[in-house]
Amino acid sequence: MVKTEEAARARPTGGRHPRGLLTLWSVEMWERFSFYGMRAILVLFLAAPVGNGGLGLAPHTAAAVFGVYGALVNLLALPGGWLADRLWGSYRAVVRGGVVITAGHTVLAIPAGAAFTYTGLVLVAIGTGLLKPGISTLVGRLYDAEDVGEGRAARRDAGFSLFYMGISLGAFAAPLVTGFLGERVDWHAGFGAAAVGMLLGLLLCVRGRDRMPDAPDRPVASPGAPRRALLAVGGAVVFLAGVSAVAVLWGQPLTQAVVQAVTLLTIAVPVVWFAVMFRAPGLAPVDRRRLTAYVWIFLAATVFWMIAEQGGSLISLFARDHVDRTLFGWEFPTSWFQSLGPLYSIVLATAFAALWLRLGERQPSTAAKFALGLLGLGLATLIMAGAGWAAADGGRVSPLWLVVAFFVQIMAEMCLSPTGLSVTTRLAPTRFANQIMSLWFLSVALGSALSAQVVRLSTVWMPGTYFAMLGAAAMLCAAALALSRARLRRLMRGVG
Repeated sequence: MVKTEEAARARPTGGRHPRGLLTLWSVEMWERFSFYGMRAILVLFLAAPVGNGGLGLAPHTAAAVFGVYGALVNLLALPGGWLADRLWGSYRAVVRGGVVITAGHTVLAIPAGAAFTYTGLVLVAIGTGLLKPGISTLVGRLYDAEDVGEGRAARRDAGFSLFYMGISLGAFAAPLVTGFLGERVDWHAGFGAAAVGMLLGLLLCVRGRDRMPDAPDRPVASPGAPRRALLAVGGAVVFLAGVSAVAVLWGQPLTQAVVQAVTLLTIAVPVVWFAVMFRAPGLAPVDRRRLTAYVWIFLAATVFWMIAEQGGSLISLFARDHVDRTLFGWEFPTSWFQSLGPLYSIVLATAFAALWLRLGERQPSTAAKFALGLLGLGLATLIMAGAGWAAADGGRVSPLWLVVAFFVQIMAEMCLSPTGLSVTTRLAPTRFANQIMSLWFLSVALGSALSAQVVRLSTVWMPGTYFAMLGAAAMLCAAALALSRARLRRLMRGVG
């Protein structure tokens, strides 16, 4: 699914450099094309039989690898942003990230077995972690020097809309292209198309260097910054290697051992991050209370992403095995369902923004919007449960089950995701403004990592029961948030 927070990371602020905005729009469109194109066919490739060109993983293992990949992409955005801020500058981070992503997709396009597949995924995750924070910063800097004047807000909104459209168009078109090539021609042809998309974006970025915003090309790092960065990266690598080795010695396959290690790391990072902020000396009592409220916001978002991320994994596998995909006598690729989310996002984003503006002070509180988001997600997952039960006799169900389920899920995301970004900026203590925004994206990483664990239950329950349990969990969380609205409002102290 397209994450609406990706658009929110970009904050165009005017119109002095329209050609620069167009360049960054094109770069982001092709980068999202490569990212969502590969993502659309990833779990299908992992679970496809070896005789059909896939890796032959069990469905729950393929879904777990998909979840861990999503966790790494969001987790690595933290060091990626740090490198852009302290060592390389935004433009260099974007270019280097684009090079690494292109290399990763190229490796994935080589039919040389699991080692190449996992190497390619790691490279794409690292490159995306470098590129995403940097390109958002570049868009935000395009018009920072623009004088305040009439029409500035309109230009700001227009720039934001254009950049968001690039994200959505790339995410919408990608599954249609890579899905057809991957499922009808060869899996690696699909990955190759993703590589071409990223290469186009990289070339546009290099050619448009003179259109980038005027800003220091390389920031001045603090004396100990490189050493601290190496220690942090080295510590994470040692942690992952150590946990993986213990899991292997315990008798787990290497793939599952790495899944466990990444999950534990993704849990540890936000726990440590929250602990450091709570223990910070001189933190005002009101900020401590707001930070406590944010813990509950973080946990609710984690549950949301844990379930929503399975739209690209188990639901995709369900569509492959149990959904009638025949249209006018032709069976369309399974991965085409992944274009529904971006399509709905394009249509619904403006409608929801207009709705909140129209409601004004009468709009629901943050806790109520989160409850609505989780309630909608639960409803969407229960629709999938209905599809699972309808297919229990071994037949194939109508694709309308998925068409409706994805629509309801995106409506739920529109309630929760933009609200989460907004409340994150409002609850953040001044001294932790950037760190707490990183925590929001860590909620996506943690949700993805936990989904890698939850999908193992699909080996115990039939699809209908599995989706029903997920839907019930989402609705229970929604009820808990709804009942806690008054307490959260008191903790937020004026941030509704």
